[in-house]
Amino acid sequence: MPAPIESQSPTGQVASVEEIRRHFPALDREHQGLPIAYFDGPGGTQVPRQVVDAVSDYLLHHNANTHWHYPTSRETDAALASARQALADFANAAPDEIAFGANMTTLTFHLARSLGRGFGPGDEIVVTELDHHANVDPWRALAQDRGVTVRAVAMRPETGQLDPQDLERAIGARTRLVAIGAAANALGTVNDVRRAVELAHARGALAFVDAVHAAPHALPDVRALGSDFLACSAYKFYGPHVGVLFGRRDVVKTLDAPKVAPAPNTAPEKLETGTLNHEGIVGAAAAVDFLAFLAPGATRRARLEASFAALHARGQALVERLWAGLSALPGVTLYGPPPSAPRTPTVAFTVAGHTSDAVSVALAQRAVFVSSGDFYAATAVKRLGHAEDGLVRAGCACYTTAEEVDRLIAAVAELDPDTLSV
Repeated sequence: MPAPIESQSPTGQVASVEEIRRHFPALDREHQGLPIAYFDGPGGTQVPRQVVDAVSDYLLHHNANTHWHYPTSRETDAALASARQALADFANAAPDEIAFGANMTTLTFHLARSLGRGFGPGDEIVVTELDHHANVDPWRALAQDRGVTVRAVAMRPETGQLDPQDLERAIGARTRLVAIGAAANALGTVNDVRRAVELAHARGALAFVDAVHAAPHALPDVRALGSDFLACSAYKFYGPHVGVLFGRRDVVKTLDAPKVAPAPNTAPEKLETGTLNHEGIVGAAAAVDFLAFLAPGATRRARLEASFAALHARGQALVERLWAGLSALPGVTLYGPPPSAPRTPTVAFTVAGHTSDAVSVALAQRAVFVSSGDFYAATAVKRLGHAEDGLVRAGCACYTTAEEVDRLIAAVAELDPDTLSV
């Protein structure tokens, strides 16, 4: 296997953004003669060299299927076990509570089918209007498949936040599951997940947390949250395209998960179907180690906590700068809570009279890469009145600089209304 990433930053302190950027080859790329400013992280971040090296080393030197009696197979078994430990440290879980899959959406559909085998008419599932539909439609499918009732907690369009009273009203005696996002991928809103979990458990319901957008910005802690399930995606925190699912051991043990007969019926393998993306899983572990490498600490979890604390502070400064700059521009409307409220460093906005796609194309000509559309948070974007034209989304990552934020603001300010047509 590849040489492990050093246990912590060689300087003995949290790595600076300049030090972090040296690990990302993508940041050397130019477009239209300009260095690219990547603000598309909420849809997928760039990848550090250490992650690519880990994937490459596995494929070139250890590639095999699992559980056989020759070296490369045993090396693969060891690599997957090591990855489970890394992601367990990331989520503050146990290794046998970590399952891998193609992506969060696939894992959530599979979990929904598994839970749904115990649900039926009269049972209720609570989702929210703020969520990515990967945490909505797998549960809505059970309305058709199992006859359950799905209730959606309202989003307040004026704030981009969930209505807390509606959340309490939605969770009742018939609720079997509450599915809530830790943070909204379209607007950056951070939800009070612990309160939602408490309300679910008080009614005897399970709690599923979509941490895909939150995980790059707030280190998951399933023990502190008390959640029964939590899902995230490694490609949102500097890893490959792999989904990760935490499932509380005692709950997973009771699940009737669809699987082929010879496959294991024990956690976590019972939640995994077929041969996994071994190289992607190895890369996901390397992404965790990269984040831990950025700060000092006695354990991987401690290093992750220190790293995320520093990155959160930097992200807060960046989002304050971005929010202030964009809000000062005529014709620009921002959505979601302001920086004074809990949020991630992801900002959604529109430019009057122009579609989000047109703005994205124009900014790309200035080597500023932003996302556009509804980001699969279709209900939230529709509630904001932009189902047709969409939103522009700019997200800050660990490699984002204040100068890049200023470039984005200046690029929006310089847009020529006559050229914005897509």
